[in-house]
Amino acid sequence: MPIITVTKENFKTEVEGSDKPVLVDFWAPWCGYCKRIMPVVDTVASSYADKLVVGKLNVDDNEELEDRFEVMTIPTLLLFKDGNAGEPLVNPGSRAEIDKWLSEQGVK
Repeated sequence: MPIITVTKENFKTEVEGSDKPVLVDFWAPWCGYCKRIMPVVDTVASSYADKLVVGKLNVDDNEELEDRFEVMTIPTLLLFKDGNAGEPLVNPGSRAEIDKWLSEQGVK
C-alpha cells in the first residue's frame, strides 16, 4: 500500500476513520534526520502493508495536529488504533527500533 499524505483536511477520514492501524510520521522538509529516516519508513510501509497504513504529516503545514498530539521533536512516529494515538516513538534510530515499537503496540 502506498504511503498517504496526512493533512488536517483528511485526518478524520484517513487516520481516525481507518479500519487498520495508521502509523503517522510527523516530519518537515527542512529536517535532516527526517530525510535520513524516510527510506526506513518507506520499507516499513511495504513490510507492514497488510497490517497497517503509513502516512506522512508535514508539521509545517499542519501545526494544529502537531500541537494536538504534543509533537515537540521530529521525526516523531505515532500509531493510531481505532482513531486513538498510542505512545510516540521520537527520533527512531533504526528499523529494528521501529519494529520493536510496533510489536509493543500490537502490530506483528
